[in-house]
Amino acid sequence: MHTPAQVTESLARARAAGFTMSSEPGVGELLATLACAVRPGGRVLEIGTGAGAGLAWVVAGLGSRTDVDVHSVEVDPAVAEVAAAGAWPPFVRLHTGDVLGLYDRLGAFDLIFADAPGGKWTGLDSTVAALAPGGLLLVDDMTPPRWGDPEHEENTGRVRATLLADPRLVAVEMRWSSGVILCARRW
Repeated sequence: MHTPAQVTESLARARAAGFTMSSEPGVGELLATLACAVRPGGRVLEIGTGAGAGLAWVVAGLGSRTDVDVHSVEVDPAVAEVAAAGAWPPFVRLHTGDVLGLYDRLGAFDLIFADAPGGKWTGLDSTVAALAPGGLLLVDDMTPPRWGDPEHEENTGRVRATLLADPRLVAVEMRWSSGVILCARRW
C-alpha cells in the first residue's frame, strides 16, 4: 500500500513538533485494512492520537465512506494540538483527556486501536468492555526487546497474558513491525 497523503502530512507535523511515537507503517497499513472492514454505520476509537498518523491510516482505510463515526483520544494537550492541525473529515472527533474517564460517554466500538498506556497498560478491561460484539481490538508496541525498557517489558507481558487468555476474545499475536496483538470480541 502506498503512504496516503494525510499520513505523510501527519508525519511531517510530528517531525516539526519533535513527536517521535507515530505508528509504524506496517501497523498503519493493518489499521487501514481493519478500518475498511468496519460495518456500515460502525464506530472506531483510537487511543493515543499522537500527531495523527494512526488516525490518518484509519481515514485512508475508510476511503470515501462517511458512515463511520471515528473518535481519537489524546491525553497530552500539546500533542493533541499537533493532531488538531490536520484537515480531518467531519466524521472524525478529536478528544483531549484520559480515555478511561471518557468511556462512559463514548459508548461501544467496532474497532479500537490501543496505542497509548491508558486503555492498554491501565484500564485494559475497560477497553475490552468498550468493544461491541464482533468488534476488533488492535494493540501495538508489544515487542519489548525493541524498547529495552524493563517497565515496558513488564507492562506488555501483562497485556499480552491478559488478551491471549481473556474468554471474551479470540486473539492472535503477530511478531512483526512493533509487535501487535489483534483481538476479536466474541458475539
